[in-house]
Amino acid sequence: MREDKLTAVGTSHAKIILIGEHSVVYGQPAIAFPLSAVSVRVTVTANNHHGVLIKSSLYTGPLITAPATLAGTKHLVAELLRGLPADQRNITLNISSNIPAERGMGSSAAVAVAIIRAIFRFYGWPLNQDVLLHLANISEIDTHKNPSGLDATTAANASPIWMIRDHEIKKIPVTSRGYLVICDSGILGQTKEAIAIVRQKMERDPQGTTQHLYNLGQLTAQVRTLLAQDEVIALGQALGQAHQELKELGVSLPAIDDLITASYAHGSLGSKLTGGGRGGCFICLTADRPTAEKLADYMKTQGIVQTWIEPLATSKE
Repeated sequence: MREDKLTAVGTSHAKIILIGEHSVVYGQPAIAFPLSAVSVRVTVTANNHHGVLIKSSLYTGPLITAPATLAGTKHLVAELLRGLPADQRNITLNISSNIPAERGMGSSAAVAVAIIRAIFRFYGWPLNQDVLLHLANISEIDTHKNPSGLDATTAANASPIWMIRDHEIKKIPVTSRGYLVICDSGILGQTKEAIAIVRQKMERDPQGTTQHLYNLGQLTAQVRTLLAQDEVIALGQALGQAHQELKELGVSLPAIDDLITASYAHGSLGSKLTGGGRGGCFICLTADRPTAEKLADYMKTQGIVQTWIEPLATSKE
């Protein structure tokens, strides 16, 4: 531990998958956007106790007795501190997050990235991007079993990310106008259930399911081009088509579909679920911020518990 530094901070942010959820698991591309306004902050301080303490909205106490929901965090911190003498492992992690859990916004990955950054800064260790993503994956495997890596990559970057699993990860330029309205349905997302549904469909109807996944891949490539060309109308159409493919895969819900249908009458150019599905969040593309604000207000009258508005072409690194 650095003797001149008894406190260190690490931060990260939420993400939304613009397009390519589920198909990314099967070798197709996906595009994800960071949400800088929805964030997590981890503060590490030395303490006079023995071992690691944690303070969070989910649990406060010794990390060793944390509930199963924090299994990924326990594994990650154990790996980070492995090899340190016991007297150098007396630290407190204070986790403050406004990222809603189980909404497809990458909460677990963002927490992992923030913890890694905070602990590395606390001990004065150098950290590069490859090490950061490798370590974040430790927690993500515990949480999601077979993560694509997209959540952690986006949580660790301030730019939109294009990813083909185990093949390509790139930051991509976005010049398109338009605003995303991210809507929290209030229904807990069921990522594991959704993944199982797609897997079962693949077993029962491999040809049809593969076609839907391929279609999502083609739409994702189209969206990448449209983001760089400022074709907001066509972009909205592509996002809407992607939702139809996700519906066919069985990962949406009637309640989400109804809200998405309603969004088109109130300014959306294209709406779709985002993340694992079976609940969680959905996104709506609008041409400008006033329309986005009106749409967000309308969605709240329909039971949406929270909304965020994000410009497509915001300043990124």
